Amino acid sequence: MLIGLLTAVVASICYGTGSVLQAVGSRKSARREAAAGMVTERGGPSLSSTAKAAMTWEFVVGTILDFVGFGLGALAARLLPLFLSQTVISANLVVTAVLSVRLLGIRLTRAEWTSIGVVCSALVLLASAAGPEGSGHTPIATHWWLLAISLLLMVGGTVVVRLLGARAAILAGLLSGLGFGALGVGVRILNGIDPFDPAALLGDPALYAILVAGVGGMYLHTVALQIGSVNGATAALVVGETVLPGMIGVWWLGDASRPGFGWLAVTGFLLAVAGAVAVAWFGAPEGDPAADPARETPVREEKPEPAGLP
Repeated sequence: MLIGLLTAVVASICYGTGSVLQAVGSRKSARREAAAGMVTERGGPSLSSTAKAAMTWEFVVGTILDFVGFGLGALAARLLPLFLSQTVISANLVVTAVLSVRLLGIRLTRAEWTSIGVVCSALVLLASAAGPEGSGHTPIATHWWLLAISLLLMVGGTVVVRLLGARAAILAGLLSGLGFGALGVGVRILNGIDPFDPAALLGDPALYAILVAGVGGMYLHTVALQIGSVNGATAALVVGETVLPGMIGVWWLGDASRPGFGWLAVTGFLLAVAGAVAVAWFGAPEGDPAADPARETPVREEKPEPAGLP
């Protein structure tokens, strides 16, 4: 249990730090591309601007931290009940909020600090109440369902987000969270890990659900960071990656709390999710140029007449 908790905490730190660095890189790229007219008809980022955001050094370092966090998070999902591992990992919002003070110039209010305290307290309750993780053995039909749902969420969600444009920040964050939640479920039920069996691993639909959910979740999170509040997008992600996977872990995978501590686990889980959402709800507006040190002064330059949107 202790090793799993430490693994989840380090994964959370990696994810939180990565989110802020990705936000810095995404916003720099988004401002440049918006100035050049590289947006969709509805004001959202084009595929070109999203690709260029991924080429900034901040985004590259953030992505490396995400991969490290992914590996550690996958290990934590095998060692802990999903309601505990996913919630600890989702506490990266706390790391995101604190680092935003330094890197994005965001001032945290007293309500935000209180919300952060609630999240940390809730994680202590969860860790105290958590029991053994379930076996993760499920019928192969469940693995196919996970793949189908992951495809629907990621592909369908991407289409909807592009249609909504600049209004889709929270939706993109929520869908990315559901993708990461599906990834956590896939890691838990994946065949061919213990004992290691390459044939069983490659033949398991859950492996491909992990790839679809992971790649799709990362793309949608990048879009959310480009067009909306970093805290708001991450809070929506928190809800998506904790609530549903936690329920699935308890209902279908055999995750449980310690005998007599079920009420404490439920209380801690609800407080953690509510506190994470509150961090974003009470978040200061991020539209003030003075509050964003990454904001660059536009350079006046001659531009050719626009030939149309990409």
